[in-house]
This record gives sequence, structure tokens and C-alpha cells, in this order.
Amino acid sequence: AIHLLTRVITSSLGPPFNLIPKVLPQAIKSTEIIEGNGGPGTIKKITFGEASKYKYSKHRIDALDPENCTYSFSVIEGDVLTDIENVSTETKFVASPDGGTIMKSTTKYQTKGDFQLKEEQVQAAIEKATGLFKAVEAYLLANPDLYK
Repeated sequence: AIHLLTRVITSSLGPPFNLIPKVLPQAIKSTEIIEGNGGPGTIKKITFGEASKYKYSKHRIDALDPENCTYSFSVIEGDVLTDIENVSTETKFVASPDGGTIMKSTTKYQTKGDFQLKEEQVQAAIEKATGLFKAVEAYLLANPDLYK
């Protein structure tokens, strides 16, 4: 059997990028590849759902290494960048002792002008990303035949 870690990576990061809208459509309505084949350099458009205050963002995949369970991307366009010049995120997935998956992520923000990100904004972003990840993991656990 394929380990849950591999299934999380395949369903969330690799093509077709379509599981998250199925799991949390209120957060992310759709994802689509605008340019590329799913590897580094690919541009993805994320259309946010009704629960989001944002409409869309475009991400460029900077690195994708399924063997080492790493993924990095930059936000290159969208209304999420109102006060932020750019955002880059590096993520590594590791197997947890209980058979689940641990997501380790570092996000770097470069703000515009004198804008300062507040700690509560950063914490809210972390909570949203964690919630999204946990929802995907729970969905895969409940649907063991997906992404094998």
C-alpha cells in the first residue's frame, strides 16, 4: 500500500491539483494550470470560494520534488497581494510516527511600503493552511482508494 504521505503529496501538489476544491469548496472553488505541465515553472490559478475574502491568486511552482517530499511556490498575482509585494513558501512533508503526515512550511513575505504584517495575520494564515492540510489528510484517510 502507498503510504499516506505519498498520497497527500500526489493529491495536493502534483497534477491535477483538483482534490482541495472537492474537500473544501468553500475555501477554494477551483484550481487550474494556466501554463506548464505541473512541474517547476508551472503557473496555477487558484479561485477562492465563498468563505474567502479574496477572489483569486496565481502561484508559480518554484520546485517540486516528490521523492524528497518538498514543494515550493511563489504567489505572483492576485488580490491577496494588496499590501504584499510577494510571498514565497517552502513546504516539506514528513511521515509522522502514527502513520499520518507532518507538514513543515516556511513562508516569506515582502510587504509594500510601510505596511507591517501583524502577528495575528500570520497566525491566521498558518491556521488556514493547517486546516486545509488536515482536511485533505482526513479525506484521504476516509477514501483509501484515492491517489494510489
